[in-house]
Amino acid sequence: MSKPTDLVQGTLDVLILKTIALEPMHGWGIARRIRQVSKEVLQVNQGALYPALHRLEQSGWIKAKWGESDNNRRAKFYSLLRRGRNIWSRNRPTGGNSPPPSVWYWKCRRIRDSGFRL
Repeated sequence: MSKPTDLVQGTLDVLILKTIALEPMHGWGIARRIRQVSKEVLQVNQGALYPALHRLEQSGWIKAKWGESDNNRRAKFYSLLRRGRNIWSRNRPTGGNSPPPSVWYWKCRRIRDSGFRL
């Protein structure tokens, strides 16, 4: 039987893959984007985000490259590798099977209201 942390890790992994599917982002940008897309419902803390990024990098799903952020600070930018893109494409909602954004929003609200934080 899977543990609740397995669900959290799997969910966070997919959220990260979705977030960097369009463009490379640094860790803080990834957390900010997840918060924006979920309408402030999901807030990923650093204690969950950076271990997940490291795990995804070690799995060969993403790669990290040092670069400069918008405020001229050194930051690691994460991007999808082919293997990560394949995982993301297998797990993303498609076509008519994809619930409308409001369904995702209310699912996120239920998770947050239960006291759960990523």
